[in-house]
Amino acid sequence: MTTTHATPNPWAISPAFKEGEVERTFSPAPRPLWKIFDEVATKYAIRTAVTFGDEQLSYRELQERANQLAGRLRGLGVGPESLVGVYLERSAQAIIALVAVLKAGGAYLPIDPAYPSGRVAMILKDARPTVLLTESHLLDGLPACDASTICLDCEDLRNSNSEELGIESNSEAKAENLAYVIYTSGSTGNPKGVMVTHGNVARLLSATADWFHFNERDVWTLFHSLAFDFSVWEIWGCLLHGGRLVIVPFPVSRSPEDFHDLLAKEKVTVLNQTPSAFYQLMTVDQVRHSPKLALRLVIFGGEALNFKTLRTWFATHDDWQPRLINMYGITETTVHVTYREVTADDAAGGAHSLIGVPIPDMQIYLLGEDQQPVTAGEAGELCVGGAGVARGYLNRPELNAERFVPDSFSGIPGARMYRSGDLARQLPNGEVEYLGRGDSQVKIQGFRIELGEIEAVLAGHERIREARVVAHTDEAGTKRLAAYYVVHGDAALTVRELSEHLSQKLPPWMMPSVYLPILAFPLTPHGKVDYARLPTPTAGSARTGSVTGGSELEEEVAGAWRSVLGADHVGLDDNFFDIGGNSLLLVSVHTKLQAMLNKKIPVVELFAHTTVRALSERLGGLVPDSGSRHLAVERSQEQAQKQRAAFARARTARKAAL
Repeated sequence: MTTTHATPNPWAISPAFKEGEVERTFSPAPRPLWKIFDEVATKYAIRTAVTFGDEQLSYRELQERANQLAGRLRGLGVGPESLVGVYLERSAQAIIALVAVLKAGGAYLPIDPAYPSGRVAMILKDARPTVLLTESHLLDGLPACDASTICLDCEDLRNSNSEELGIESNSEAKAENLAYVIYTSGSTGNPKGVMVTHGNVARLLSATADWFHFNERDVWTLFHSLAFDFSVWEIWGCLLHGGRLVIVPFPVSRSPEDFHDLLAKEKVTVLNQTPSAFYQLMTVDQVRHSPKLALRLVIFGGEALNFKTLRTWFATHDDWQPRLINMYGITETTVHVTYREVTADDAAGGAHSLIGVPIPDMQIYLLGEDQQPVTAGEAGELCVGGAGVARGYLNRPELNAERFVPDSFSGIPGARMYRSGDLARQLPNGEVEYLGRGDSQVKIQGFRIELGEIEAVLAGHERIREARVVAHTDEAGTKRLAAYYVVHGDAALTVRELSEHLSQKLPPWMMPSVYLPILAFPLTPHGKVDYARLPTPTAGSARTGSVTGGSELEEEVAGAWRSVLGADHVGLDDNFFDIGGNSLLLVSVHTKLQAMLNKKIPVVELFAHTTVRALSERLGGLVPDSGSRHLAVERSQEQAQKQRAAFARARTARKAAL
C-alpha cells in the first residue's frame, strides 16, 4: 500500500485538510525557527511565554535573555551547523538555552542529566559539540570533553558589557540548517544521533495548522525530557504560536495526582502524552470531579495507543472537549507522521492502534521485502517519505544508506524515504493499523529502544557468555524488558550486580525488569534462538519467601508491591526496580499506598526509598483513618457512576438527534 498520487489511495491527502481553508500561521516555504520566534516574541512581547513554578518569563524577557546568551555563543564560534550541548534539566533556563542556540545559528544537542556518565561520554565523543551549556550542580556528572563549557548559573550575562552580547538577532541559520540532534537507541550498543533541520520542524507546524488551530491563548505543558523528541513538539508548538509553556517539574511528572492538580491550576489547553502516562492520569481523573480541566486537545505519541483502554475516559468525558488525537511518529521523520482523531465509538468498538492519515506534506508506504507495496490486509514495513524526513544520522554513513533510501514512488528528483522497521496493515475499511516493530526495536514508556543495545551492554559483563533481551507484555498489558543470560562456567551473578552493571551505561527506561539465568538458549532448526521456548518471566523476589514476621505496615507495603508487580514473593530488602518495577509501576504503588494510609505521600519518597523496609520506616508515622477512607471511596464511586450515566444519556440523545 502506498500513499502517493501515482498509486491512488484514500490516504494520499487527509480528508480533514483543504489547502487555503484556514489562513496559515507560517509561510508555505519553511523558515528558520529563530526567525519565526522573533516575530512571535515581538507580537506578544508582554504575554507570558514560560512558567516554571513561581518563575515566569514574558516573551520580551525570553527574547532578551536568549539574545544575550546567543551573543556569547557566537563569540565562541557557534554558527550554522555547529552543535551546542545542552546538559540541563527541564527549567526556564533550559528554554532560554534552546532559543539562544538557534539564535546563534547553531543546533542544540540535548543530553539528559539523568543519563549514566558512560552514555553522556559516548554522546559527547560522537557529536563533538563546540560548546556545552550546563549549571553548577550538574558539573560533577559531566565527563571530560573538548567543548567550551558555560555554566549558566555561574555567569550573569545580563550584566555583561561585552559588545558580543547584542540585543538584535542576526543568526545566519537558514531553513536547511540543523536545528537539533537527538540521540536514539542503537542496535550496536551505541545510540545514534538524528539530525533534524529548521525546515523539518517549521513545516510540521505549518502542515498541521488546519487540524489544531494552535494560538496565543493556548497553554501547553513541557512534560517530557529535552532528549525525547516529543519535547520538540511541546516547546516549538507553543512558543511559535505565542502560547504559554508550563514546565512540569520531574517529581510532578511522576505523580498523576500532582500533575492533575497542575493541569487544573494552570488551565492547560494542549496536553501531549505517551499512552502509558495518560493511563495513569486517567485513573486519577476518574475519581476527581473538580476542578474541571480546561483541556481542548490531548495528543498521543511515542508509543502505540490501544483505543479500548480509553473507555473509562469516555464514560465521563465527551469526545469533542477535549479532542483526543493519536499521532504515529518517529524521531527520524520529525516527531509526527500521521493524524487520527479518537472517538468514544472507537473505544467502545475495541479498535487497536489505528494511526490515521499522513500529515499533508508526508507520504506513508507499506512495503514488502521486495520494497514493493503489499496488498490490503497484508503486513508491510511502514516507510515514510515527504518533507519531514530528517537529514540522517550523525556520523553513520552506512546506516544512512540502509535506512534513508531513495523514494522511488514520489516522482520528485532526489526525494528520500525512511525505512522505519515498524509494521502496519490496511484494514478492509481503509484504516491503517499499527502492528509493532518488525525488528528488535521496542517502545517502553514512550522511548524507542534497541534491544541489541541492552544485549551488548549485558554481554559486556565479564561473567556473562551470552545474553538476549525480550520485551514481554504481562497480563495487565504492561510491557517490560526481560533479560536472559548464560554465565561462563560456574560463575554466579546476583540481580543487584547485573542491575548495577547496566545502570552505568543505560538510562532507567532501558533497564530490564526481570533477569533470568539459563543454562543455554533454545535454538530453532535453522540454528537461531527460539524465543518462543524461553521461560516466561515473572516479577518478584528470586527468594522463596515473602515478607514474613515484618510489621503490619511492611506487610501492607509489600502487598501493594505484589499487587502492582503481579509477584508472588517480595523480600524486605528487594529493590523495587530490580524485581520487575519501573517508574510507571511505582506511580501505581504510590496510588495504592495513599489509599491504604489515607494520607498524601510525596511521590519522591517512593523513588528515594526503594525497598519495603526503607519505605516502611519512612512511612511509619502515617496512620490510616479507615472510616473516612471508606466513606471517601464510596462517595467517589457513587459520583463516578452518576457521571457515567449522565454522559451515556447525553451521547444517546445526540445520536438520536442526528
